[in-house]
Amino acid sequence: MKKSKKSIFNFVKKHPIKIGVVLIVGLIWFFCLPRNLFNAPTSTVLKSREGLMLGARIAKDGQWRFPKQDNVPYRFEQCILNFEDEYFYSHPGFNPISITKALWENITTQQRRGGSTLTQQVIRLSRKNQKRTYFEKLIEIFQATRLESRESKKEILNLYATYAPFGGNVVGLETASWRYFGIPSQDLSWGQSAALAVLPNAPSLIFPGKNELILKQKRDRLLKKLLEHSVIDPTTYELAIAEKLPSKPLALPEMAPHLTEKLRRDHPGTQFKSTIEFLLQRQLNAIAIENYDRLRQNEIHNLSILVLDIETREVRAYVGNSPTTAEHDRYVDLVQAFRSTGSILKPFLYAAMLDEGSILPNTLVADVPTSVNGYSPQNFDKEFNGAVPASLALARSLNVPAVRMLRKYGLHKFYHQLEKLQQKNMENSADYYGLPIILGGAESSLWDITKAYAGMASTLNFFNTSSSEYRKNEFVNPIYELGKQPEFGAKQFSAEVFQAGAIYHTLKTIEEVNRPNGEENWSFFSNSQPISWKTGTSYGFKDAWAVGVTSKYAVGVWAGNASGEGRPGLTGLQAAAPILFEVFDKLPKAAPFQTPYDELVEAEVCKRSGHLASVYCPETQQEWIPKNGTRTSVCPYHQQVFLDQSEQFQVNSSCYPLSEMQRKNWFVLPPLMEYYYAARHPQYRSLPPYKNGCLKDGEDLMQFIFPKKKEAIILPKNFKEETNAIIFKLAHRNPETTVFWYLDSVYLTSTTTFHEISTIPQPGKHVLSVVDQEGNSLSQPIEIEISFK
Repeated sequence: MKKSKKSIFNFVKKHPIKIGVVLIVGLIWFFCLPRNLFNAPTSTVLKSREGLMLGARIAKDGQWRFPKQDNVPYRFEQCILNFEDEYFYSHPGFNPISITKALWENITTQQRRGGSTLTQQVIRLSRKNQKRTYFEKLIEIFQATRLESRESKKEILNLYATYAPFGGNVVGLETASWRYFGIPSQDLSWGQSAALAVLPNAPSLIFPGKNELILKQKRDRLLKKLLEHSVIDPTTYELAIAEKLPSKPLALPEMAPHLTEKLRRDHPGTQFKSTIEFLLQRQLNAIAIENYDRLRQNEIHNLSILVLDIETREVRAYVGNSPTTAEHDRYVDLVQAFRSTGSILKPFLYAAMLDEGSILPNTLVADVPTSVNGYSPQNFDKEFNGAVPASLALARSLNVPAVRMLRKYGLHKFYHQLEKLQQKNMENSADYYGLPIILGGAESSLWDITKAYAGMASTLNFFNTSSSEYRKNEFVNPIYELGKQPEFGAKQFSAEVFQAGAIYHTLKTIEEVNRPNGEENWSFFSNSQPISWKTGTSYGFKDAWAVGVTSKYAVGVWAGNASGEGRPGLTGLQAAAPILFEVFDKLPKAAPFQTPYDELVEAEVCKRSGHLASVYCPETQQEWIPKNGTRTSVCPYHQQVFLDQSEQFQVNSSCYPLSEMQRKNWFVLPPLMEYYYAARHPQYRSLPPYKNGCLKDGEDLMQFIFPKKKEAIILPKNFKEETNAIIFKLAHRNPETTVFWYLDSVYLTSTTTFHEISTIPQPGKHVLSVVDQEGNSLSQPIEIEISFK
């Protein structure tokens, strides 16, 4: 041992230069390759959850170069090895015999051969195809041996398949497979694999659509060699040589172009396996085409559709825009675009008020002329109902009750709830939007709106399937990367936004909405399913919304013009809702939402008013209401009245014997609500008047319809610049009575039955007064202004 060490020492001592040279060469060899052999930009590729291509975007350098695949398909591997490098799995990076033969042929003939192995070709590709010289060949051999020591044979083969040129700007096997055959590389036949295997040998000379005879001869010789080496059988050989050669490059799939573009921005140069279901995406694309053809007859050119999985919050389908023209903004992603919300936020207000205990599901809410600081909302049909159950107001999407409910609940509180619902575009203050926020005064995207509806459904589902628990981050962003999990946060026993009881009643309420034309008899079909859905239409008919949820899926639809142009008939019900139900028809059926009994209490409710029953309510029923609903007031509309024997007059002890009085429980609305309610409900009976001589205990007999309190009245002008009259209107419990009108104590006129007068008062502040024939009076200050427009 000592002798051996001494011999090594002596050798080093005698040959220091040789040893130094060897060490230097060894170091150079060890560090001759960069960590990343290739740094060329790659294309962005979007795939479905099944691994099928949905779309791709070209690399930054203008090349179609897909990211590296996991492995090289067997058929292509056999083709490329038999064509380029039969001894690939046995040589150390170069083949001495092949190099010797190539060198001899180059010296003795006019032909030029390289004798390069696949490993050497990988090195040459990484060096960007330097000029071919003998010195360059030595560099390739030197680096090829280092690559062989660093990477496996499979990895080297994969590098070749990823970066080999296949003609034009097509780089890599997977790219070539899609560009020339329209299929993934693992589906290539023997004939197709052989055709692609011979392309990198001379991509500038031979590529599909050019010199096809030479390409066919090369392919067929390779197939013959595969047959001779027993890689394929005679039948496969005959079928393979009969296959057609590829022609010019094919267009890549564009199944989800807007999601592909979103991927290019968010994750450029990646091969991305998404959560999109290929078949569902294709079906929704067909629905988009069909409905685009329908809508463009009315010059409505754009639509978008989004489908979310409730449980996983995965995006299952994404149609960013209709197949319209560039002139009509086909490249705009309208799933992400911010648009006026119309009435699509109303269910959130309904849920918030149920959750707080401001209303019960069917509490009567006022639907009467309303003005708040000059803002006067109108229902879609420009009419008033007087009073409607809150559930019906939501189901029918009535605007006036929604504004009145928002005012009662509190604008700032509701705005805070929208922040919790992750409505990202509502960046201004609550006061900036004001009460119109509930009717479309703010903007949101189909992405954020559908996400919010999905969050409500998911909250209810999780509560029912867990130990009556909630999750902190239920309204998380949807995900479209397969395998990624949303961050729902920790479990807790109280909801961050709405409790399950309020959500349940909200979803059940909008489940009862009438379906669009042609869907009236939907419930009679065996494949029908309960869907909770809401439409929205923005001011000026510019945006049509329809969003629906089942216990499994949330679907959002938007239709309109990306340019913001409004069109008659562009409503949520007519334009968007039919698409919504077509989409649900393509989805698996879902079970109804379960009742969250742990968040509900049973209470006695007045059937007519929807309030907690008072002792005067003649008809009551037991209902499961949200826990906080017990805070609401008892029915204010049923009261006990005393009538005479004929039941035609109210009486009291001041004018009628107690023993002869008839006691009745009566449904009584305030005069203004009664004025509109009675016209729509023939069964409504107004409270009888007091019998002559009876003292009234402060009964509210009259109420102004117009003007409203604290409202500035503007005198309008016609086209001739003449001042038009304004009309004052009054509601009286006894329409047949005579009412005398006064302005600043100056008598104007009298009315009977229809209490309306037309007048042109002077600008300024006045007092409007009325007195009925019984001596009951009502006064209200008003301010008159002249319009200068």
